Amino acid sequence: MLKIGKLAQQAIAAASYLAERYDEMGSRVSAAEIADARSLPRPVVAKVLAQMSLHGLTTGTTGPTGGYRLARVPKAISLFDIVEAFERIDVRPMCPFGPDWCGNGDPCPLHDSITNASEHVADFLKTQHLGPFAKQGNRVPRRPAKKARRKAK
Repeated sequence: MLKIGKLAQQAIAAASYLAERYDEMGSRVSAAEIADARSLPRPVVAKVLAQMSLHGLTTGTTGPTGGYRLARVPKAISLFDIVEAFERIDVRPMCPFGPDWCGNGDPCPLHDSITNASEHVADFLKTQHLGPFAKQGNRVPRRPAKKARRKAK
């Protein structure tokens, strides 16, 4: 199973919305609109957009016509670019026997398998980009509204 942190996941969700709304005229989207569209907390969206801006993934402007947009075309932004802005991506995965096992003598029995899996995840994140979201435009399905709970009688 592919595991990335919650903040990186939320950043991918926000960036995917920006990709949906991407156009060559430089249209901007508010953090509130992104938060509402992706059912994310507004402060979190503001935080991830600012962090992505520091990494050259988004640009933002303030004021009545302000908002955010992707800094590059969606196809030029990989999931790896986004995850890397929020998580330390280790070239050397942690050994299950502890930090002093592999690299100090014979590797552990799982070393090669863990290294291969880590490389495959990194390759996957590098080859997946935001381009497919731009192709979908506003046709990307929205999260269904939560059903109201029935009260027990």
